[in-house]
Amino acid sequence: MNTMNNALKSFAIPFVSGIAGAALWIAIQTPEKQDLSPSFSQFYEIPTQTASQTVSSSLRTDPPISFIEASQNSTESVVFIKNFSGTDYRRYSMFDYFFGTGPTQQVSTGSGVIISKDGYIITNNHVIDRAETIEVVHQKRTYKAKLVGTDKNTDIAVLKIEAENLPEIKRGSSRNLQIGEWVLAVGNPFNLTSTVTAGIVSAKERQINILGGDFPLESFIQTDAPINPGNSGGALVNVNGELVGINTAILSRTGSYTGYGFAVPVDVALKVANDMIKYGEVQKAIPGVDVVEITPELAEEMKLKSLDGVIVTHTLRNGAAEVAGLQKNDVITRIGDWKIMGKGSFEEALSYYYPGDQLNLEYTRDGLSRNASLTLQNLEGGTGIIKREYYSSALIGARLEAVNTIEKDRLKIPYGVKISSLTRGYLRDLGFRDGFVITHVNEMPAKDPKTLGEYLEKFSGRLKLEGVAPNGQPFMQSYNVR
Repeated sequence: MNTMNNALKSFAIPFVSGIAGAALWIAIQTPEKQDLSPSFSQFYEIPTQTASQTVSSSLRTDPPISFIEASQNSTESVVFIKNFSGTDYRRYSMFDYFFGTGPTQQVSTGSGVIISKDGYIITNNHVIDRAETIEVVHQKRTYKAKLVGTDKNTDIAVLKIEAENLPEIKRGSSRNLQIGEWVLAVGNPFNLTSTVTAGIVSAKERQINILGGDFPLESFIQTDAPINPGNSGGALVNVNGELVGINTAILSRTGSYTGYGFAVPVDVALKVANDMIKYGEVQKAIPGVDVVEITPELAEEMKLKSLDGVIVTHTLRNGAAEVAGLQKNDVITRIGDWKIMGKGSFEEALSYYYPGDQLNLEYTRDGLSRNASLTLQNLEGGTGIIKREYYSSALIGARLEAVNTIEKDRLKIPYGVKISSLTRGYLRDLGFRDGFVITHVNEMPAKDPKTLGEYLEKFSGRLKLEGVAPNGQPFMQSYNVR
């Protein structure tokens, strides 16, 4: 017994001494009354600045204790979208029919965000691409959705469902969003509805060269909030649950999230959506220039002192920029209050304007600063709101539209009708793809979409088509059409 007591004393004395020493060390190192818990009430105080420089009121010095508030304010406004795009016959053989199976309709899924109480929903164009039927699932209820409009240039689409008093999402500002700010991605990855993931804004004004369209606008918000297939069209929100972006893409070699997610800025997305709701199409404001990023090589060749800005490579004849005096190799450095850092910020700055708006622009030529005032034009070269005419045909499987002034200048053609939004039909069977422009049919000028569409629907026999491919190469081909 004495031996055991001695052993316990030998162990206890150094143990207690160690604890006491550790406590003393912590007391010395830790300031009195220090609160290690982050607080929702801490904000940066900033001076009044221009709209393009203002820091978001949601920017905090510390991460929030939790994202409960943001999740509650946003998840009920995010919907599940089903795209039914046709019947898949390729996976089946005649034997499947004997065992009770057969061709099934192809279904793809994505997400969308409710932007109005009466049923307008914003999503990605690629989520509803080639859809024959679209369904929206919200709070376990399924609605048939009408496609209001699409814009390949920004990968934005708008849907409408018949419902009332829907939970419209609160709008934030992407222009005020800061790198390092906390954000949540809300959507339906892998068919898992109402999924929330967290991260920070990693970068802004990213260009990753994935968008189609004639005037692709890439100025993505980059985030490390995990985004996976099915998140497309969902909400990127700040810590108040306010919409700051529409989740669109990931950079991945596997098809799943690897740390790079991209979202269309909400200020761009909602301007596009509002245009489609109000006018039926996006009111693109054109300055009449083509521009490129400034690379170190170009800067050295042109003896530029900075890599900020964009270089003018072409001015549209009689366009706004040419009329205002801009020339090839001018370097545009500012649009209004926006400092132009590269092509992303150049395109984003222009996206907030309408045809007819006056624009103050700063640029340099031969090292000297200059100013210009120009009036932005629409796609037809005018200054008013336009509503272009389309002709859609299920029989030929395409939407036809007249080429605009910018396309005529680029393709060097006086007129033409462009093929877009191809679905099943004989134009696709003949080998045509989105972006082909038909200038002549059986040696007759193709100028009006409706006239051309009705002619192709009724025609049978030897069909000769002439025009320009999307890459600018002329084509002429004859077909036998029944």
